[in-house]
Amino acid sequence: MAKKVDFMMGNHAVAEGALYAGCKFFGGYPITPSTEVAERMAERLPKVGGRFIQMEDEIAAMASVIGASLAGAKSLTATSGPGFSLKQENLGYACLTEIPVVVVDVMRGGPSTGMPTGPSQSDIMQAKWGTHGDHPIIAVTPASVQEQFDETVRAFNLSEKYRCPVVVLTDAIIGQMMESLTIPEKGDVEIVDREMPTCKPEEFLPYDMSKDVNPLPPFGKGYRFHVTGLHYDETGFPTNDPVLHTKNTKRIIEKLEKNYDDIVHVDEFMTDDAEVLVFAIGVSARSAKHAVLEARNNGIKAGLMRPLTIWPFPEKHLEKILSQNNIKGIVVPEMNLGQMTLEVDKVARGRCEVEGLYSLMVDPILPADILEKIRRFA
Repeated sequence: MAKKVDFMMGNHAVAEGALYAGCKFFGGYPITPSTEVAERMAERLPKVGGRFIQMEDEIAAMASVIGASLAGAKSLTATSGPGFSLKQENLGYACLTEIPVVVVDVMRGGPSTGMPTGPSQSDIMQAKWGTHGDHPIIAVTPASVQEQFDETVRAFNLSEKYRCPVVVLTDAIIGQMMESLTIPEKGDVEIVDREMPTCKPEEFLPYDMSKDVNPLPPFGKGYRFHVTGLHYDETGFPTNDPVLHTKNTKRIIEKLEKNYDDIVHVDEFMTDDAEVLVFAIGVSARSAKHAVLEARNNGIKAGLMRPLTIWPFPEKHLEKILSQNNIKGIVVPEMNLGQMTLEVDKVARGRCEVEGLYSLMVDPILPADILEKIRRFA
């Protein structure tokens, strides 16, 4: 059977990706510019045996997806900056208790209520550090309608595989643009489900410290275990033991570090012989690709590194490009005031100059502006 080709809004592609991955629950609260995700899930979920609930607020929405996931359902919520802020306490709860959930953040201008209809890339650091304490998090950054489908599927797979919340970072432009989308047939893309325990219920340890990732049985299916936002021992019950606290915190963070190659995906464009590197994500990467092509047409050896995973930060990929190429400078276009530039500079410091190109305008950064920065290093 031929693959289905559709013409679709980015936010709808996120919803379709979630359904393809096996999502059975959506708990959310309408907020511009992510509302179309909720609308699509409200329409589609009941048709596939799922449940859609519009919660009373963003805090409850985040709590609802955690509860649904503990009951065994792959769960999704969608929001934008102000709502993402409200979700942070419960997001931290999911990080500590290792509950698989996917959170879509269609970024808009902030802070506070900000610019509800204006695109932004200003939640990059919030995705990593928005909740307090040391914690694991994965964040993916699609740049097209097709990738919003693909990366949402991957987000669910990573969340289930590593028992970790995954954030899908899009923006008002990417989320609301219309493009062609190819939806694969069922079975063409691997779908990962969380591991189930095989031991007897009385032998089950929900947080075995000797394992990076433990099985997660659904509540009410024979395995009884405790879940708490306090630090816990192997049984899941609270503990004040600083040794266990340290051991477990390191465990939940290091499980991502150990699996960097599986988690972190990067698209490289013309980087083999690049002397000037552009580092960009999302809508800014679309402009960056045009700028790189124009630079090449003008005899400048430019290349583009476009992370599809921004957290964990793709440090190894950037290190490889810097070690193999004579990079004169790195240009970082982003729709904020330098959040991603800080991370790039940490890796490149002492090797080459890093220059950010920042914008808080409602329009995307133009290829011509990126090209001007590229010329500076040529």
